[in-house]
Amino acid sequence: MKVDLMLPRFRLEDVPALARRVEALGFDALWFGETGGDPFLAIALAAEHTERITLGTGIAVAFPRSPMVTAYIAWDLQRLSRGRMILGLGSQVRGHIERRFGLKWKAPAPWLREYIAALRAIWTAWRDGTPLNFRGEQYTVNLMTPFFTPEPNPYPDIPVYISAVNRTMLRLAGQVAEGVHVHPLHSERSVRELVLPELEAGWRAAGRERAQFEIVVTAIIASGRDATEWEESRRFARAQIGFYGSTPTYRVLLELHGFTEPAERLRALAAAGRWDEFADVVSEEMLQTFAIVAPPEEVAERLRERYRSLVDRIVFYGLRLPRPLVDEAFWRATIRALKA
Repeated sequence: MKVDLMLPRFRLEDVPALARRVEALGFDALWFGETGGDPFLAIALAAEHTERITLGTGIAVAFPRSPMVTAYIAWDLQRLSRGRMILGLGSQVRGHIERRFGLKWKAPAPWLREYIAALRAIWTAWRDGTPLNFRGEQYTVNLMTPFFTPEPNPYPDIPVYISAVNRTMLRLAGQVAEGVHVHPLHSERSVRELVLPELEAGWRAAGRERAQFEIVVTAIIASGRDATEWEESRRFARAQIGFYGSTPTYRVLLELHGFTEPAERLRALAAAGRWDEFADVVSEEMLQTFAIVAPPEEVAERLRERYRSLVDRIVFYGLRLPRPLVDEAFWRATIRALKA
């Protein structure tokens, strides 16, 4: 079991010191999300200030960037990090693609399948010196001259992971990606009954083996050492569950557990812009279903109970951690227990 840290939000000026700290504590990887900043810029800084840990986007939104733009960025970061880069891609949901990024929405699974194929065709042309001639329904990429070919990359091919929630995207991940980011809004039941069967169907259809694939889960954790920490952590976890649950795309995860009525209430709150009320809709049952709720000294064991034999990487969600990163004893013990 590998143990990682995810930063959905970050300030670039904080990244060098934070990356060094994460590496020193023994984490295996540091993932940067794309919420309030560009994860590729953060990886560049982290690569310069670390030696060992894997660095990945968790995730970068694929469609606003052309495959060529993403290919250049990932190629450069793989060289800068000396082979420690993972390219995590996601489709985002329709509202964000159309209203935040200003693009026309299309069926995301075939779009992302072609996007990844185009990326790999570009990297193959650069690596092998073969002509670039990719033609698909969304992208035609067939011009590459020596002037625009980047410097050689001596490191392995860049693994591509994708985020997936529904059955179609999970199956796509099993077919074409090296790994999957399971959405933070999940339960042990959803991993067993939804995620694993669809991934397996995907990699079997592609003639692949389980060993060629990595399953990454980001855990929402509610924990604390005193009443104040417990209350703040539990409310934050509820707010996160409510935020994700308000999105129609993720409704399937609530419905699996019979949380249909809260899903309707969360969607109505989102439509009204009443974001601060999400936590009030999330019941204790929902919190226990989708989060790890435990005192700090029990967090590792609870994670082992839920995810052992199911996943390859456990990711701590970096907005609210069980303990601050300055608590070296906690993190070393927790990481050691999870890797045991």
